Amino acid sequence: MTREEYAGIKESIPPLPGCYRYYDNQQKLLYVGKAKNLRKRVTSYFNSTGISYKTQKLVTLIHSIEVTITDSEHDAFLLENSLIKHHQPKFNINLRDDKTYPYIIIKKEAFPRVFFTRNRIKDGSEYIGPFTGVWRVKELMDIIKNNIPLRTCSLNLSPANINKGKYKVCLEYHLGNCKGPCEGLQTPEDYADSIQQVRHILKGNTSEIIKSLKQEMQQYAAKMEFEKAHLLKLKIEGLQQYTAQSTVVSTHLDDLDIATIICEEEQAYINFMMLHHGTVVYSKSMSIDKLKEEEERSVLSLAVSRMRDTFNSSSKEIIVPIPIDVTDEQLKITIPKAGDKKKLLDLSFKNVQLHRDEERRKKSLLLTEKTASDYLEVVEELQEVLHLQDLPLHIECFDNSNFQGAYPVAAMVCFKDGQPCKKEYRHFHIKTVKGINDFASMSEIVYRRYKRLLDEKKSLPQLVIIDGGKGQLHAALESIEKLGLIGRMTVVGLAKREESIFFPGDASPLQLPFDSPVHLLIRRIRDEVHRFGITFHRQIRSKGTIKNELEAIPGIGEKIATQLLQEFRSVKQIKSLTERELTRVIGAKKAALVYAYFHTEE
Repeated sequence: MTREEYAGIKESIPPLPGCYRYYDNQQKLLYVGKAKNLRKRVTSYFNSTGISYKTQKLVTLIHSIEVTITDSEHDAFLLENSLIKHHQPKFNINLRDDKTYPYIIIKKEAFPRVFFTRNRIKDGSEYIGPFTGVWRVKELMDIIKNNIPLRTCSLNLSPANINKGKYKVCLEYHLGNCKGPCEGLQTPEDYADSIQQVRHILKGNTSEIIKSLKQEMQQYAAKMEFEKAHLLKLKIEGLQQYTAQSTVVSTHLDDLDIATIICEEEQAYINFMMLHHGTVVYSKSMSIDKLKEEEERSVLSLAVSRMRDTFNSSSKEIIVPIPIDVTDEQLKITIPKAGDKKKLLDLSFKNVQLHRDEERRKKSLLLTEKTASDYLEVVEELQEVLHLQDLPLHIECFDNSNFQGAYPVAAMVCFKDGQPCKKEYRHFHIKTVKGINDFASMSEIVYRRYKRLLDEKKSLPQLVIIDGGKGQLHAALESIEKLGLIGRMTVVGLAKREESIFFPGDASPLQLPFDSPVHLLIRRIRDEVHRFGITFHRQIRSKGTIKNELEAIPGIGEKIATQLLQEFRSVKQIKSLTERELTRVIGAKKAALVYAYFHTEE
């Protein structure tokens, strides 16, 4: 994907947190990434400076971009992690390693310890995570330490060692941070209850813990032990302010599907998500053409059936906003009103809204994926609006430009059947025109183009568009007349910026409706010839093939030419100067050379 192609879709990428996915021309997933601001992050890939060779290679392979928005940067990280694990994209492999992510581990041992780790090994312990950073883990560990008394030592608390009385309680016991299982002061059952409370906190299920703490607080208050009751109140407030739940990762949800719909008269927009082992592994939005009479329920039912088959979903539950019909009688249909499932449904709806808005934008700019018949309809409408004798299946558009005091260049683009035909695009170096003369330059390139087509006996376009208005149109018609092509093709002028169409001999232009398909096609052709011409300018400038006209004078180099242009601004002005005026700036010897070049008749 080029920078110009990306510029056409840049505005469709929202400045929101989420994940982006790059696909090649065969729709193979190349790369998954996350961002706090999707538009800013994706745009950075298409900057020409400051990117690595590997990134440059990735950009050349990108054919399409898909995004999934999330509620937070944390959710974007977790979604990225699950997508990479599930799909293993080519450019993600070896870039990330699960061992670098922080986890909280519940160690498999007597009186399990709970601590932070980056090394996930298969030792039967319970690993909870990954988390976005160490700060997140420290926050969780502080909450656990402040609310649940657990041991922090690494002693081997086997029943035999405890019964032998090998250990004594430490300072943590006296501070109230541990209940002393090392001396048998806490039973394994009571410690297991504490570990279960830890799991609840890590999963965001704090309601049961808060309920238990409230009951304990009331008991202390009834006993007039207000200091202990106040400490419990502070713990309750801390738990109420914290939530570890995530929209895209839920450790207490298993496999399920999510589907939402926005239904309009003749179009429906669907988003389908798959949750696998509690993490979102697929998110796909699509558009469906429908009849006005088709109901929302039947459209969503059809879409769900199709998407489940496409992604080989085997989940036994689907979350939807409305009742649907399904072929699998074992499939549970859930319409949630609150909780994690409602959050997932809301996230899916945000993404279908994004897809709907993007489709509308593409349609307004003629960027949607159209069939050949769709493009042909616009060409037929163009024929009708411009009252053309022949259907303009072949359209060519010319534009010339120049640099002050430099040789001008020009460009021509070709559209066939309403679509760009890039193999027919042409660049031109102006050969016969000296100085700045847009009209003569246009006359030259039009003559050269169609003289060549006649010599090679190739087909002529039905419509020729001259970008620049009446002056350029008249110049182009002179060449058309010299070649005897008057009447064999229609030639029109296109006014700058307004897309007003000038016909030869007409006093006033034809103004097209701003939002009409024909106007959008004309604008697209004009923008394409501008883009193609500007790219050519940049290329030849970088190669040093455009030289100032003054440098063509024998004995005049780049330094003297630049000095003259800085003083007099243009070659046209320099031509009108006397030899004495030139001498004042560059000296008598150089002035004589310049004056003689422009006044050969004298």
